[in-house]
Amino acid sequence: MNDAVIIDVVRTASGKGKPGGALSSVHPVDLLAGVLQALIERTGLDPALVDDVIGGCVSQAGEQAFNITRTALLAAGLPESVPATTVDRQCGSSQQAVHFAAQGVLAGAYDVVIACGVESMSRVPMGYTAQGQDTAGVLLGRRYPEGLIPQGVSAELIAARWKLDRQELDTFSARSHQLAAATAAAGGFDREIVAVGDHRVDETVRPGTTVEGLAALKPAFTGVPAAGRFLEIGWHITPGNSSPFTDGASAALIVSAPTAQRLGLRPRARFHSFAVTGSDPVLMLTGVIPATQKVLARAGLSIDDIDAYEVNEAFAPVPLVWQQELAADPDKLNPRGGAIALGHPLGASGTRLLTTLVNQLEATGGRYGLQTMCEGGGMANATIIERI
Repeated sequence: MNDAVIIDVVRTASGKGKPGGALSSVHPVDLLAGVLQALIERTGLDPALVDDVIGGCVSQAGEQAFNITRTALLAAGLPESVPATTVDRQCGSSQQAVHFAAQGVLAGAYDVVIACGVESMSRVPMGYTAQGQDTAGVLLGRRYPEGLIPQGVSAELIAARWKLDRQELDTFSARSHQLAAATAAAGGFDREIVAVGDHRVDETVRPGTTVEGLAALKPAFTGVPAAGRFLEIGWHITPGNSSPFTDGASAALIVSAPTAQRLGLRPRARFHSFAVTGSDPVLMLTGVIPATQKVLARAGLSIDDIDAYEVNEAFAPVPLVWQQELAADPDKLNPRGGAIALGHPLGASGTRLLTTLVNQLEATGGRYGLQTMCEGGGMANATIIERI
């Protein structure tokens, strides 16, 4: 069959997305170029065979402007004949890049394609593209006269509506750090991380994180002007139960099954099903629920058939509500830690989650993995892969 298969997946270790972070001195073009080079070197692929490179990046401005994927491809030394494009589906940008790449293979439009993503939040801060700009226009204001709200306030609303208290959020967040630290100590990330200079350890993981320590942090969004109209909010979202600003890049080599056989490339997993959905732009982080339901229905699988779930930890309420609504096994949820510990380099997070999911399935002998990502503006992607 003309399956779309994953040959390899790689990522940088996370760097704190602020001045002085481990990757803050590295230009985002060079971050992405590094993982593209690593992918080619690790697989031994002739780069001239790549039909396209599809990259995700959210803040496509400043140093990340001008189709950064194409710029990074050239910086990585790939042939000038290889094209590239950059997409923005907010936090799911590189997961969407993966969808476009794999779907192109399934449609017969590509034989060999790279999906990737990058974000340097230390050099191009979140919101940089909208500073001082009206990004809503007139008509959106008529539909939502009270205005939309920041994601952090959406997380507060979700916590309130699903009755998640501060201790539950902090307990889940401490778990994320503990699992990530344990995985790193056991060498579980070694195969997926490519070094950037001397940096090859996730800087955002704090092994000593405790619920007691997180409890001392103050809520982050009480001063947001739009938050005053939501009287139900309990103000539980803090820097400790949110994903940190992060720098990073990641990439996946995706080919058709016949092409893999012809080139002598060993597939690690195949794409099984895809879904993308829109959701309430005020409760914008809940799209992971209908997206998961949609992808499971398309796959003809139940949640119990899935061996590992990667649900992006933008904020702790997101995976907790997802788990509750899907009746999912908590032990299968982000078993290597999630973005609260490993970081959330926006445009790179989709392929980062895929990288970790492939390695988790291989380490445990699992068959199916599910990945889903909430996205700004009220959207979500969901992907099911099958280990080969």
